[in-house]
Amino acid sequence: MKIAKAILISPDHNSVYATGALALSLFVFAYSSRFGQVSILVYYALWLPLVMIDYRRVLGNYMRYAWIFAFGIFACLSLFWSVAPGVSARAGLQYLSHIVCVLIAMRLVNISTLVHGMIAGIGLVLLYSLLFGVYHFDPLDGTFSFVGAFDSKNQLGFYASLGVYFSFAAFFMAQERSRWLWPSAAVGLTACYCLYAAQSATSALTTIAVICLCLGLRVLSMLSLRKRKALFLTVIVLGTFSIVGAIYGGAIDSVLGVFGKDSTLTGRTYLWQQGIAAAGASPIFGVGYQAYWVQGFSEAERLWYEFFIGSRSGFHFHNTFIETMVETGAVGLFLLSSVLLITMCGHLKRLLSLNLAIESSVLFGVAVLLFMRAFVEVDILNPYHVGSFLLYFSAGRLTVRAVRPSFVGLHLPANAS
Repeated sequence: MKIAKAILISPDHNSVYATGALALSLFVFAYSSRFGQVSILVYYALWLPLVMIDYRRVLGNYMRYAWIFAFGIFACLSLFWSVAPGVSARAGLQYLSHIVCVLIAMRLVNISTLVHGMIAGIGLVLLYSLLFGVYHFDPLDGTFSFVGAFDSKNQLGFYASLGVYFSFAAFFMAQERSRWLWPSAAVGLTACYCLYAAQSATSALTTIAVICLCLGLRVLSMLSLRKRKALFLTVIVLGTFSIVGAIYGGAIDSVLGVFGKDSTLTGRTYLWQQGIAAAGASPIFGVGYQAYWVQGFSEAERLWYEFFIGSRSGFHFHNTFIETMVETGAVGLFLLSSVLLITMCGHLKRLLSLNLAIESSVLFGVAVLLFMRAFVEVDILNPYHVGSFLLYFSAGRLTVRAVRPSFVGLHLPANAS
């Protein structure tokens, strides 16, 4: 039986396949450490073979993606000066191939399917954690928290945060009114429960902040383009002064106190100091991509011991910018930060310049969430991670000409060149 190409690679007709592929991809990202390398092969199998169907349509013109690939290429090149060249070579190739898969998905998935796929995937991930999850004791703050089927409450909190956000997006930005209405509500409520059970202050605070921002932008979208830009600039100026005043007024400590945290952010400030000191040793090019947290290296072993990391793996400086600086230096920090900032500013520009910019309203919220989390977590620096997937998906959509959406089931034409 011959399968029509459109069922697999046409964004207007492949919603069933693309939704399933996104959901399985998220499950792999979440639990590849549990299921091993075979699960990663499943992720590649979902996207790479589509190139053979119509490589021109699936790949597009990669010259337009040079700024997106820059950090991945630099990560691969870091093997030449890495203190652990084998680790950097393998991890760099994984990251670069991960970007390739994301850009394939970007060209084949419209915003409607992305929202549906994220809701389905996050629902699957959270359900698995609820069925097979456990509680862990945190020796740093002396509390028990639900970590699900993950190794850390922050990982569970991130997926729960995304579940709340995409459910919110389905109702208030995408204005979902189809058969996905009830699944979106169910996943949103499940995500709220997991967010509460995980007790991850980072995830809770960033989720609340992004939703408030998106609601504000929703109000802005009702204004004319000229008034929209003027009011946005006014809010930014007033908001900046308010934030600075709140910081000096001790508001941060008060907010952290609500979540049972102190000003050290459960040891993060100490980790940041150690990371900044490590970055100073190789400030230009770093020690090599993923070449710092290597078993047998004295500084990594010391920090694992101090933070009770018995597995001696899966740890980081809890700050994307510091982690990137340590591994790839100022050059890598510039390249990765450029992708994040261009993505956030690019979708904001579309929001303020276009009417009915539903795609950019959703992806701008994603970019802001990743940006805020970058100061306390590492979500976009590793391959096979939902954070890096969403970053490069959102970045890639900026290379596609913005189009006026259709309101029928939120079905947006991809119009990819």
